[in-house]
Amino acid sequence: MTGAFSRGRTRRYVLDANALIGFFEDRRIVAEKVRHLLGHALRLDVPLFMSAINWGEVFYIAWRRHGEVRAHESEAKLQQLPIAVIAVDRERATRAAALKQKHALGYADAFAAELAIEQSAWLVTADPEFEKLGEALSVYSLPRHEK
Repeated sequence: MTGAFSRGRTRRYVLDANALIGFFEDRRIVAEKVRHLLGHALRLDVPLFMSAINWGEVFYIAWRRHGEVRAHESEAKLQQLPIAVIAVDRERATRAAALKQKHALGYADAFAAELAIEQSAWLVTADPEFEKLGEALSVYSLPRHEK
């Protein structure tokens, strides 16, 4: 991928849970890349997107790893970022379930993929599982493990 936002039509981005977890946990490379996307989103007044299912995953992981207080702090921080958390209705859930079945994705991952496909957006993730979708999904890859 060349730049985060191309000339002409602005690229859209959907955050997978691991992108936001890496940002909140300040994992150096992931946090830097997500900060870069957030900065462009602010400058261009174009939000990043995230499924409510994936936000729930971030909240759960923050609570499990760092406690309830830190999970709520993450939630408060999210509300100040240029990220639109997209609700899930029956139609979106059905499309995500179909992706899960067709491509053997995890349940929450299927919602991230569904939203990225629906928005014609790049999915920001460190999870190689999304490669199963081939050209149906554009992936902005983050490092899986940082040293």
